[in-house]
Amino acid sequence: MSSFTLLFLATLALSAGIRLWLAQRQRNHVLEHRNAPPAAFRDKIPASAHQRAADYTVAKIRLETLDIFIGAVVLLGWTLGGGLDLADSAWRNLELSPLTTGVGVLLTVFIVSQLLDLPLSVYHTFGLEQRFGFNRTSPKIFISDLLKQGILLLALGTPLAWAVLWLLENAGALWWLYTWAVWMGFMLLMMWAYPAFIAPLFNKFQPLADEGLRDRVLALLSRNGFASQGIFVMDGSRRSGHGNAYFTGLGANKRIVFFDTLLDKLTHDEIEAVLAHELGHFKRRHIHKRILLTAALTLAGLAILGGLLAQPWFYNGLGVSQPSSYMGLILFLLVAPVFNFFMQPVMAWLMRKHEFEADDFAARQSDPQNLIRALVKLYEENAATLTPDPLYSAYHDSHPPAPVRIAHLSAKLNVQPS
Repeated sequence: MSSFTLLFLATLALSAGIRLWLAQRQRNHVLEHRNAPPAAFRDKIPASAHQRAADYTVAKIRLETLDIFIGAVVLLGWTLGGGLDLADSAWRNLELSPLTTGVGVLLTVFIVSQLLDLPLSVYHTFGLEQRFGFNRTSPKIFISDLLKQGILLLALGTPLAWAVLWLLENAGALWWLYTWAVWMGFMLLMMWAYPAFIAPLFNKFQPLADEGLRDRVLALLSRNGFASQGIFVMDGSRRSGHGNAYFTGLGANKRIVFFDTLLDKLTHDEIEAVLAHELGHFKRRHIHKRILLTAALTLAGLAILGGLLAQPWFYNGLGVSQPSSYMGLILFLLVAPVFNFFMQPVMAWLMRKHEFEADDFAARQSDPQNLIRALVKLYEENAATLTPDPLYSAYHDSHPPAPVRIAHLSAKLNVQPS
């Protein structure tokens, strides 16, 4: 067994072990505080709702634990178990061009991986979410979504895979730089195209009909110099009882989207406060910063991949007997998350920092109490735990824990909005 194989196995075991340990901490911490909400929420959220959120969180942890085990087994199956070699051999036997073979193997790995994830996805939707009253997805909609996702994968993924593999073979020493440019261009194109061309394949979007709310939203946007292509209501209730609101799109193709479930739960003041928070992400340029961070990390990853493609130990150490550029790319995509796991707390910290900054912006646009009330309602309606384990939250959560976030906003109640 090679040194790199041992390093891979040790890193996989360590990352999976940390995830399992954190999941157990989360389960124990939530159960320990199940009986009553934190003091700051006792006059806002009933004990029964708090207990339901605790039970929902524990159920999700059980599913997460199973997913950790299955994910590790599948990864070992693809690599040291010979799965990639098997897929590669099957496509090579067709005696197609190297480029076509590479695209075929890459798509095979993604499609089979999605199929292997399907049982857990079915259970999550029709088991866990159904049990806690959130699921509104019918089997027909679930299957339709799967088919649409598969068609999109083939329609968008095939030319992208072809372009990347062509660059690997033909672009010379700077292939990684050209590949980075293609990938970033594709990502920006998808961000621009998603609201107008992709999202409507899955949901219906209707212009906001409530004139009073629309006028308030437009006034908020006007005060902050923000232009969008419209304010829409999405039929989120067709699939889930969870509520949300978000900005989507890029450049002039930006949209504001409210879930219909959100509009049913919040007052106009509260909806405006939630929207002000989302607007804060744009005003503080969080989207641009995240794009730049993604660009930098992608460039670094491709540079590392460029050094690995010519190393026989990289292939042999991960169970691939016949090195090729496309197999090197697939191995890197499969294995990189194992090593990147240790960067996760840093990324989660950055996301939480952005959430605090967006809350600060919202608190300057309106009474912070409006956002506090909206968040409390959303915590209750979405069965979000109010008592996450601090370490688990620090490692996984992109949003601050509820008590911390509410305390942060409560400190601004005496600040006059600007």
